[in-house]
Amino acid sequence: MPAVTFIKPRSTGTTRDRLLTAAEVAILDKGFAATSIEELIAEVGITKGGFFYHFPDKNALVIAILERHLAAEEAWLDGLFAQAASEAGSDDPLQIFLCFLALLQAQMEALPDVHPGCLIAACCFQERLFRPEVHRLAAANLLNWRARFTGVLTGIAAVHPPRRPVEIEALADMLVVLVDGAIILSKTVRQKEALPRQIGIYATLLRSLFET
Repeated sequence: MPAVTFIKPRSTGTTRDRLLTAAEVAILDKGFAATSIEELIAEVGITKGGFFYHFPDKNALVIAILERHLAAEEAWLDGLFAQAASEAGSDDPLQIFLCFLALLQAQMEALPDVHPGCLIAACCFQERLFRPEVHRLAAANLLNWRARFTGVLTGIAAVHPPRRPVEIEALADMLVVLVDGAIILSKTVRQKEALPRQIGIYATLLRSLFET
């Protein structure tokens, strides 16, 4: 997903965790095809046999990376929404979601460099290299975002009828599309501010659609 990568320090965790982290960093940096088993075992300090003890092949490694990533991302989103509900100062669903977007924008502004990339996008760009299970997990991630934000926006529309006709599911997808596109833009042109700026524009759009 899109908004944040959940990369643990390389020096901590089990051998399996360190392999997952090293692989995630490498895949985000240069893609799946260019990431070799040899470089990963050198990074972690194990033998090739040690790698195959944990993962039968690179596809199995990517599946494990995605499963870890999706679980961490869901927990992160839950935490961010809980924080927004606490800090919004209102039970108005629009104000809570605007607070969520402000918190998300602040997190992206606080990154030390441009966003390292979206793991789901990295898998989609090289889809022919992966087994169907990888595609299923990538699709599940995007569909989870769609369901989550469609639910939020449906709740907002029930309290604040939109000023003009809008397809709620498409508006939910727009946040994912906007974030992923801004990650690509910021990485390509090396402009860290591109991502938080786009999140701010999305918040402005919501205000124009729903605020009375």
